[in-house]
Amino acid sequence: MGGMIKDGFTEKFYRSSDGLKLHARDYPPADKASALPTIVCLPGLTRNARDFHELALLLSADIGSTHRVIALDYRGRGLSDRDENKTNYNLAVESGDVIAACSVLGIDRAIFIGTSRGGLIMHLLGAIKPELIVGIILNDIGPVIEPAGLMAIRDYLNRDRKPRSWNDAVDILRENHEAAFPALSPRDWEDMAHAIYLNQNGIPVGDYDTDIAEQLKKLDFSNPLPDLWPQFQGLRSIPLLLVRGENSNLLSRQTADEMAKRHPDMVQITAKGQGHAPLLHLGEIPAAIRTFIGGLR
Repeated sequence: MGGMIKDGFTEKFYRSSDGLKLHARDYPPADKASALPTIVCLPGLTRNARDFHELALLLSADIGSTHRVIALDYRGRGLSDRDENKTNYNLAVESGDVIAACSVLGIDRAIFIGTSRGGLIMHLLGAIKPELIVGIILNDIGPVIEPAGLMAIRDYLNRDRKPRSWNDAVDILRENHEAAFPALSPRDWEDMAHAIYLNQNGIPVGDYDTDIAEQLKKLDFSNPLPDLWPQFQGLRSIPLLLVRGENSNLLSRQTADEMAKRHPDMVQITAKGQGHAPLLHLGEIPAAIRTFIGGLR
């Protein structure tokens, strides 16, 4: 199922309930005797386990509070198999894949970090398997998705211009996102490019099944998007940290305030100088995450 530790993690592969080979990165705790909960990281719509690399290294190596960290590739992303049945790219199936990963990797209870789509999956997991969850960190996502933000994602993923080099990939990212991410350094943009794109004979290509992006074209934005308030209500008894990008166009301030009303114990932090979705290893966010998970057992 796995190999040798390299770059701080081991590659793990496992099977979904319908037979797809799925991939995870497994970052062991520096303290081998650590009894702290495992942290499971769930990426965004077309993103992959690489998004969490820097944060996973921090959390697995913290002296005195090291955690095992698992970062998943959903089906159709990263090193996981593409699904021939494109209708399986949905929250219910992907939630089942997360549960399968925890079962195969020996995780009975975990702290979950969900970025964007990963946070939507957490809304479902809270309803179908709450006993698995020690605590939740939602990264710029809540029960209500702003249509303008989702339309921006649709347009970005389905743009005609594709990168022809790694410098071009960085330029495209900056053209599309720099206004919302003034906090990022040149190195951060390069790291983001290498997290998002796969190197294919020297050319960066999107590391996901393009049918996932195609699904967004079929959404009817003339009608209100469905919300997940009933599922969010089911998270009330679970410790929750909300990270919201200061310039987010997907999670509104109004929705974040309403989440705080409905979950009075929810902790909030604003990712200054970042939009959707914040890089969790930058600025004050790692310290806030450490403080939050420090109280979870």
